Amino acid sequence: MPLLTTPALSPGSLSASAQPVIDGEGLRLRPWRETDADAVVAGFADPAIQRWHCRSLSRAEALEWIAQWPLRWRAETDAGWAIVENDQVVGQTGLRHISLDEGLGHVSYWVLPTARGQRIAPRALTALTRWSIGELGLHRLELSHSTHNAASCQVAQRCGYLLEGTKRSEARHADGWHDMHLHARLATD
Repeated sequence: MPLLTTPALSPGSLSASAQPVIDGEGLRLRPWRETDADAVVAGFADPAIQRWHCRSLSRAEALEWIAQWPLRWRAETDAGWAIVENDQVVGQTGLRHISLDEGLGHVSYWVLPTARGQRIAPRALTALTRWSIGELGLHRLELSHSTHNAASCQVAQRCGYLLEGTKRSEARHADGWHDMHLHARLATD
């Protein structure tokens, strides 16, 4: 069905080039590598990450998870990066549910336990936001988290993602349905 508006970003905005490495805020965001599988397993084995992301991965599943990112980039639906500091993977960040037509993406992040307390998440989110809006040209970035996840709320606020509201009983976690805060950052902010 044809759109009556011009797409915010044209097809190929992602897939026409290799997924970039993004440097900023003292961190490097780079595409995932097979050699990162142990860090992915460690991340999804962490109880705090499991609480909000509701999954765990074996090493084989982590390798499959890593292998999916280049396919998602080429399909222009999602993009994921390893957050690296001093050549060590310290977390993940990504764009989910990318809509080139709408100029929209949803951001995500987690930080390994050994790297917490060093402002990794806000630094990574700032770098990803600058690239997503400034280089890629997205108009709107959204961020959702459980209303019980105060740390994620602080990250969003520090990075200029305004709280727009609460989506009632929107996400199912291991302990039941959670209300979710919706934050957003616009290219015009």
